[in-house]
Amino acid sequence: MINTSRSSPNILVVGTPGVGKSLMSRLLSEKTGLTWINVSEFAIENKCLEEYDEIYQCPILDADKLLDQMEGLMYEGGKIVDYHGADFFPERWFDIVFVLRTDNTILYDRLKNRGYTGKKLEDNIDCEIFQTILDEAKSSYREEIVHELISNNLNQVTQNVNRICQWIEQWTIDNQQE
Repeated sequence: MINTSRSSPNILVVGTPGVGKSLMSRLLSEKTGLTWINVSEFAIENKCLEEYDEIYQCPILDADKLLDQMEGLMYEGGKIVDYHGADFFPERWFDIVFVLRTDNTILYDRLKNRGYTGKKLEDNIDCEIFQTILDEAKSSYREEIVHELISNNLNQVTQNVNRICQWIEQWTIDNQQE
């Protein structure tokens, strides 16, 4: 258990693009009142991007600048951080980490519908097949705070939100200031 003075936990939600991180994070934020930080949007708003990657057709994140911008927010607590990678966020920021996973056939269709093609599509499917994000999270954080959640359909997303809400209630009880 992390010794914290925060009144609300910080939660990291990670996974391959297309697994439902943003949907689950938004629903969780609406249900709990915790602040959802979509790191990709936050990086754009706070100018934490470097040059453009032509192969993957996306900007490259300036991780150091992003971490500097987020530090104060994370200290406050009550944040749901949504991003595809986990390895550069400090462990001290998070009370729990959820790695969303999706069946490869479902994920393939989702990414194709988003316009992913070629190397970008192949690499993201490979990332899911080889559970790259899950392994990254387990090597970056204490294994007991990393939890894998299946996110194939809306029913599973809803079940995951409800499970996380139960965890938040228990966290709140366990961390009440005396």
